[in-house]
Amino acid sequence: MNDDAVILEMLRSSRTIAVVGLSGKRLRPSHGVSAYMQRQGYRIVPVNPAETEVLGEKAFGTLGEVPESIDMVNVFRTSDAVPGIVDEAIAKGARYLWLQEGVVHDAAAEKARAAGIKVVMDRCVLKEHQRLML
Repeated sequence: MNDDAVILEMLRSSRTIAVVGLSGKRLRPSHGVSAYMQRQGYRIVPVNPAETEVLGEKAFGTLGEVPESIDMVNVFRTSDAVPGIVDEAIAKGARYLWLQEGVVHDAAAEKARAAGIKVVMDRCVLKEHQRLML
């Protein structure tokens, strides 16, 4: 499931990453990880109904509100929120779903895979980027 070849494909092929649960609070992991990915050249699209702008980008309440196409959906939410996010990712046509460390939902991940979305679960995108891309 968390195969290095798939992780590399996701990191190399993605340009636009929607970050569900991205916080404007600098000390939150979602903020630090997303700022790092932005510095690496990825376009970060914040998805959080409690924010209006994060990291200089307009925030959206849901994935469905994002007007552009999304390569990867990176999830910083609790595991119980994942099924709804998967439904939105499928509807949005995302190619990749990344569930951060501690975020696991096997049934939702299987639904995403059945829809053609490649999934990484319970891994940190920053750590994996540093391990495989630098």
